Amino acid sequence: MIRLSKATITDAEKSAVMTVLDREHLGMGEEVQQFEQELTEFFGRPAVCVVNGTAALHLACQTVGLGSGDEVLVQSLTYLASFQAISATGATPVPCDIEPATLTLNWRDAEKRLTPRTKAVMPVHYASGVGDIDGTYEFAGRHGLRVIEDAAHAFGTRHGGIPVGGFGDIACFSFDGIKNITAGEGGCVVTEDQDVCRQAREARLLGVEPGAERLSSGERSWTFDVSNQGWRYHMSNIMAAIGLAQLERFSTLAATRQALARHYDSLLADRPRIHPIQRKCDGIVPHIYVVRVAGLMDRDSLRDDLLKRGIETGVHYMPNHRLSRYHVSSGRPLPATEAVYPELITLPLHPDLNDTDIQHVCDTLCGLVQ
Repeated sequence: MIRLSKATITDAEKSAVMTVLDREHLGMGEEVQQFEQELTEFFGRPAVCVVNGTAALHLACQTVGLGSGDEVLVQSLTYLASFQAISATGATPVPCDIEPATLTLNWRDAEKRLTPRTKAVMPVHYASGVGDIDGTYEFAGRHGLRVIEDAAHAFGTRHGGIPVGGFGDIACFSFDGIKNITAGEGGCVVTEDQDVCRQAREARLLGVEPGAERLSSGERSWTFDVSNQGWRYHMSNIMAAIGLAQLERFSTLAATRQALARHYDSLLADRPRIHPIQRKCDGIVPHIYVVRVAGLMDRDSLRDDLLKRGIETGVHYMPNHRLSRYHVSSGRPLPATEAVYPELITLPLHPDLNDTDIQHVCDTLCGLVQ
């Protein structure tokens, strides 16, 4: 079976975890502190580590003051976490359309959905591409909106030579088991906004003041104060140990992902019905490889046929405006999202694949899609 995605783990990660287990300090401590320091160096701006990418998005939304009555513009074609993070603050996610070539936010469509209640925009770096991120920031600046980038797919991707997270307002990353680097779980908030960083550090530890500094140094706060809503969102040393080992290997992991994606590109070039999603970004590190099959009428059957031939595939993602929780019964339609979604299939991509695997996937897919 050629798996859709998987963690790529070596003895380095296993040894790092055993070091934490042997020391018997499993919660947030020196490994988390070190991971934050190395991520800060990687991005060139402060990083705050948390338990997962959804928590990172939630804290980013909370720390910019989103609450009941506020609205956030976000593309419908994204993982549910983007919408849940917004609604967890009491704010309302407003589904927006996409650019059909890149499947990233169409900020011109988002601009048409502005209301006096709009406080932020959340561009999603779908399949590690940033789309027209410069246009999104210009749009946000004109209307005084905060920008919270859902960069769960985009660790290591560069735009204009700068890593995603190294520019702009706030970027949120995921380190779950199948991302560009993994910590088993985990995520981080990256921003130069010192107030956002301070609030995120406090909120991840149930709002305890002071909490993060003491816990990172191995101390526990027995006497403290709480003035804001917090959550149990801190990262563990076990997660950070895995993340540190992965960060050490990242250049190799990134190069492998890039080489595999380029091989897909070359094999699927000029296929009349199979169109890889465009990746408009220099230095992209692809997390998933998505194709659009023009005129596809029965995606489930095609995926079943591929599975019977030993190829696991996925669908990224069910549009959120179709979900009961976020269903929009009126308002502007989402024509690009509705047209694209039934034709999307995600093909296997992870660093343990090789060129022979990619060749087999492409030959099989092309044989089924005439």
